[in-house]
Amino acid sequence: MPSSVHTFDELMSKCTRSAVHLEMRDTYAVDYEKGPFAEWKGGFRHDPADRESWWRPWLDLIQETVSRGIVVRRARIVSEPVSEYTRFLYDGTFTNVAAGEQVRWLPRRRASDIALPGNDFWLFDEQWVRWNHFTGEGASGGGEVSDDPAAAKLCADAFETVWSRATPHDQHEIH
Repeated sequence: MPSSVHTFDELMSKCTRSAVHLEMRDTYAVDYEKGPFAEWKGGFRHDPADRESWWRPWLDLIQETVSRGIVVRRARIVSEPVSEYTRFLYDGTFTNVAAGEQVRWLPRRRASDIALPGNDFWLFDEQWVRWNHFTGEGASGGGEVSDDPAAAKLCADAFETVWSRATPHDQHEIH
């Protein structure tokens, strides 16, 4: 069902318990010529001591959300060997963790028997689903918000199954 709450920021601000995110793509909208991915390919790495240089305003939002007592978890299902883009994500994930996000990784081969939704999603308080749509090239195809109980249950069940099999970021080694 469509909702009157549409923006990601509104969903995050109305969240009272949990926000979970499932990522299932090996590459997202990548500008190979400029931007963070290109900088990473050129050798740039975030300095753990220079928090101000990290991905803002996203990390500020996560810190504020976690400070309200909301549990924020992200699970990534990845192919192995990982794509160059996944390696880029992995190298920068320490910033998400430092902001308060819990992050886990699951090799795709260990997800074969999990009933997964057709799109990446955010699930807020096990009630609101924000679907993330992408083009074939990984560019954003827009988002869609639903409060359909069946969709929320599918997402909650899928996420919890992935989470239970996945390895915490600080223990995961990419291949």
